[in-house]
Amino acid sequence: MRILIIGAGGVGSAAARIAVRRDFFDALVIADYDPARPQALVDDLGDGRLAAAQVDASDADSVASLIRTHGATHVLNAVDPRFVMPIFDGCFAAGATYLDMAMSLSRPHADKPHELPGVKLGDEQFAQEQRWADAGLLALVGIGVEPGLSDVFARYAEDELFDEIDELGVRDGANLVVAGYDFAPSFSIWTTIEECLNPPVIFERDRGWYTTAPFSEPEVFDFPEGIGPVECVNVEHEEVLLMPRWTKAKRVTFKYGLGDGFIQVLQVLHKVGLDRTEPIAVKGVQVSPRDVVAAALPDPATLGDRMTGKTCAGVWVTGTGKDGQPRSTYLYHVADNEQTMREYNSQAVVWQTALNPVIALELLAAGVWSGAGVRGPESFDARPFLDLLAAPAPGGYGSPWGIKEL
Repeated sequence: MRILIIGAGGVGSAAARIAVRRDFFDALVIADYDPARPQALVDDLGDGRLAAAQVDASDADSVASLIRTHGATHVLNAVDPRFVMPIFDGCFAAGATYLDMAMSLSRPHADKPHELPGVKLGDEQFAQEQRWADAGLLALVGIGVEPGLSDVFARYAEDELFDEIDELGVRDGANLVVAGYDFAPSFSIWTTIEECLNPPVIFERDRGWYTTAPFSEPEVFDFPEGIGPVECVNVEHEEVLLMPRWTKAKRVTFKYGLGDGFIQVLQVLHKVGLDRTEPIAVKGVQVSPRDVVAAALPDPATLGDRMTGKTCAGVWVTGTGKDGQPRSTYLYHVADNEQTMREYNSQAVVWQTALNPVIALELLAAGVWSGAGVRGPESFDARPFLDLLAAPAPGGYGSPWGIKEL
C-alpha cells in the first residue's frame, strides 16, 4: 500500500504520527499547498517510508497528477470539506482508493431551511456511487471519529447488541480547557462554523430526512470517564446522512456539547456576516470573512500543550436488546489530551479524529475490509475495526473503547 495524505494540518499530521508506528504500508506521502509544512513533519518523524510534496487540493488535475507521480494506491483527505470534491474527483481519475473524514458540503433549502433539507452532506459524492462501483473503485467516506468511529459503533450495535433500534443518537462532549484563551476551538473553525450554523438534519424512517433550527432541542447528557454532564444541541453532521443507508434504525440524530459561550460566539459571527465564505472587497482585496476568522484564531494543532481534559465520541442506542428486553446503551471512545500529547505530540481532538482512518487503511491493506462504490463505515464489519482499535500495541492501537448501560 502506498498512501497519500493531503493536508499537513492537525489531523493530517496526527495521522502520519500514528501511521509511522505501523508496518502495513510501503510508502506515505504527505502533501500540502505549502510544501514546507509536510517537509517539516517528514524531517521530524525521520521514517524512510515518508516523503513530502506540494499539491493544490482545489484542483482535481493537480491531485490526480500527484497520485500518479507517487504511485499512490490510497488517498486520505485531511483538509477541510471545501476540497472534498476536487480530491474525490482526482482520486477517481487516477484510480486510487479515496478516504475522507468529512463529506461534500450541504446547501440549505431555499425556502424552508429549518424544515426541509436542500443539498445534503455527501449528496455530491453519493451521486457518483454507481460510477465508482462500475469502475471497481472504493470511496470510504466519513471515516474520522464523528463521522467514522461513531458509525462503526452503530454497525456493532445493530449486529451484536440489538434486535431492533429505535434511535441511534450520536453524542459528542468534552471537558477540554485551553489555558490563556477566551475562545480557542480545538478543531478547524472553518468546519465548526459550517456544521454548527447550517440547519441540523434529523432522520426518521417513516418521514425521511428533515431539518430544524441550529442549536435546537438541548439536552444534558452525562458523559463517562469523569467528563460528566454536558448540554448537547442538534448540529448538522454526516452520521445522520450515513447511518440510515446501512442500518435499520428508526431514528438518527447528532448532538454536540458546545456550551453557551461557544454558541454565543457562533451566533455573533453569523449576525455580523463573518461566517460567510463568499469573498468580499476589503480595501481593494477580495477576502472570505470566514477565512479571516480562521486566520485570527490559533491553529488547533498548536494548542495541545495548553489544553487539559478529555473528549468523548459515541452513540447512544435505544431499542430492543438481543434478549427481547428494552435496552439503552452508550458506546464510546475517550481521548485524554495528556496521553495523546505525551505519546503522539498531538492534541486529543485531532488525534482521535486521525486514529480511525489509519485503522481503516490497515484493514484495507489486509483485505479485511474491501469493496467498491461510495460507502460509509457502517457498511463494513465492525468487529475487526474495534478489535484492532482496542488491542494492545504492537498488535493493535492500544486505545480501548467502552460500553455504558443507561
